[in-house]
Amino acid sequence: MIVRQSDSVPTVEWGNGTSQRFLVAADGVGYTVTNTLVRAGTKSRLEYRNHLEACYCYAGSGEVIELDGTSHPIVPGTLYALNEHDAHFLIASPHEDMHLVCVFTPALRGDEVHSLDEHVSSAY
Repeated sequence: MIVRQSDSVPTVEWGNGTSQRFLVAADGVGYTVTNTLVRAGTKSRLEYRNHLEACYCYAGSGEVIELDGTSHPIVPGTLYALNEHDAHFLIASPHEDMHLVCVFTPALRGDEVHSLDEHVSSAY
């Protein structure tokens, strides 16, 4: 059994926020669970070419925008899943941080960070 407290897991500065990595590949469960903060007013162009990701918003707000311009508001209680390695923009509201619990499969190593550029998706 694995039991962890938030003050004992590594926190990674991923580019426009932080990600507490609760479970990683070395734990052997096959998926990663993170507690991710997206800083207010930030816009991140992201893509996960090697992982599928689902995110559940529990605080704050923002939106996820598909590259074709389709926008999906993100508020507490919203889950979005990148089930096709979807390239997207993740935008936090200008007035508040967005807080997400994210699950990645297969698991992350745990040290991944983004190289953010609004014209090219950051991928890992």
